[in-house]
Amino acid sequence: MTMTTASTPTTVAQALAASVARGIDRLDAQLLLLHALGRAPHDRAWLLAHDTDAISGAAWAALSAQLSRRLAGEPVAYLLGEKEFHGLDLRVDPRVLVPRPDTETLVDWALQCLQGRTAPRVLDLGTGSGAIALALQHARPDAQVDAVDASADALAVAKANAQRLALSVRFSQAHWLDGAASGYTVIASNPPYIAADDPHLPALRHEPAAALVAGPDGLDDIRQIVRDAPLHLAEGGWLLLEHGHDQAAAVRQLLQTRGFAEVQSREDLAGIQRCSGGVWRTVK
Repeated sequence: MTMTTASTPTTVAQALAASVARGIDRLDAQLLLLHALGRAPHDRAWLLAHDTDAISGAAWAALSAQLSRRLAGEPVAYLLGEKEFHGLDLRVDPRVLVPRPDTETLVDWALQCLQGRTAPRVLDLGTGSGAIALALQHARPDAQVDAVDASADALAVAKANAQRLALSVRFSQAHWLDGAASGYTVIASNPPYIAADDPHLPALRHEPAAALVAGPDGLDDIRQIVRDAPLHLAEGGWLLLEHGHDQAAAVRQLLQTRGFAEVQSREDLAGIQRCSGGVWRTVK
């Protein structure tokens, strides 16, 4: 007879309860439990329908190891190896930032700017996992979408996502707009925007610092992009930038000073001004 200790869960429901008891957020616990059981992360209803199913010792051991890593601060997306973004399942790992739902605000705004444009050209700066570029290419198959990143490691992740999703984004390695073409309808970017001394940085220690930090006030990279973007935009093209929760006014000022028109900000689902942008016109 196989004996189990009182502390070892024997059912799906007990494993979930034990995970939450260890201090794991319930949703995170559900996703990690599904992963340990070989189920898809969107299959949470399965847990309810099978809460009395037996869980093997091997599955619990695998889950327990993942819980320990989560408690140490590792993002769930790294533990699962994937993250859903704008309807796409992206593979992610510590070479790239985890795509955030906030960034979908930037994608939706870019798609609005592309409405009525035939075969538009789009550039995603600092593509990381490829999230923005791939979401735009998926929504607008007629668009020519280019994406750049300074990190060869990030580009490897992005290219693998594009190949798996059969999306024809063109990737290249570059520092922001160095060597970029001209005539883009939209240039979109989720650049680093965290200040070097931000107290929240320790919580992000598992993600690549180069994709997070941008100088003393977090705006160094945004300044460079705003300065250089007009040379690469088509007449009437838009520059759209994601930024920190308290940076909207500063980014709008940078855009206005550079000469962009219709400068404005967009709110994320939490009502925070998360993105700012403007249109470039040489004829005022």
